[in-house]
Amino acid sequence: MPGTEIVRTDELTRVFRRAVKPPGLAGAARHLFRPRYETVTAVDRISLRIEPGESVAYVGPNGAGKSTTIKLLTGILVPSSGTVSVCGLRPHHDRQRNARNISVVFGQRTQLWWDIPVAESLRLLGDIYQVPAAEFRATMADLVDVLDLGPLLTVPARQLSLGQRMRCDLGAALVHRPEVLFLDEPTIGLDVAVKARLREFIRLMQDRHGLTVLLTSHDLGDIEELCRRMIMIDRGKIVYDGPYNEITARFGWEKKIAVTLSEEVPDAEVRIGAALARIGAAVTSPDPGTYEVSFDGRRATPGEVIRELTGAVPVNDLTIEETSAETIIRRLYEGELTFDTDEPRS
Repeated sequence: MPGTEIVRTDELTRVFRRAVKPPGLAGAARHLFRPRYETVTAVDRISLRIEPGESVAYVGPNGAGKSTTIKLLTGILVPSSGTVSVCGLRPHHDRQRNARNISVVFGQRTQLWWDIPVAESLRLLGDIYQVPAAEFRATMADLVDVLDLGPLLTVPARQLSLGQRMRCDLGAALVHRPEVLFLDEPTIGLDVAVKARLREFIRLMQDRHGLTVLLTSHDLGDIEELCRRMIMIDRGKIVYDGPYNEITARFGWEKKIAVTLSEEVPDAEVRIGAALARIGAAVTSPDPGTYEVSFDGRRATPGEVIRELTGAVPVNDLTIEETSAETIIRRLYEGELTFDTDEPRS
């Protein structure tokens, strides 16, 4: 239904002016009297819609404009042009009211006070956001139960491990029950068990309170566990906005089959290559008696390739490998794949 978006931007743009300083002492002196500047468009006419309760991954290579977008959505930066609305407010214009509706978790920063117990930090945040006492107690009970914060409440933040601090920071971000949670690399540096607990808690908050999540992360585990939708940004522009699993469906055509022979065969690599020449498969031999066949899944199915393989050489074992989402996204970042053609760039 139109008009229900909790986050909306239209042609959102942010341009920075950056000083261009010539090298050397003489260049610095010239710049002092005749400064030169260049403009950099960090966010370029981005239009997006996020519905209440959605969990959206916002990804892109370093320098793509992710952090600038988050700063625009949280009101830290003012747009150069275009419009932005979060919970019906203009973040940069209604910063105080906007702060009551949102929260942000940075994986490398804490909002806890360093030298006081965690419980006091949470209580202070409750006072800052003017959370009613009964609501604060109920929220604290949830946080202590699901995040297992009980043993940590009396510990100063500086004495917490990274995993413990992230659990407390996530709790601190949700003390005032925000409608939108911005997560910036929330699980960076954490072990597998802590990551799983944090992801479980975020899903629980979505189920219980309809929390909307915008996640930026280089950890695809976070994205796969939390987000159905992914927005990819590059050079300040949105290049993809759609289901996360559609990425692998669209670009996962490159497949591999690892083959182990049951007996030594002279010129096995040549025989395999000849059998699969029709589909243009590439054959390599990483170890004696073991071969890797790479092929285009749009030209032949794995079953067809296996049939040709078993007819050409005696096969003892084989394993089919799909192209992982991590590999696809890395190749998109590096420009090896493009959304324009779905083909690798030469």
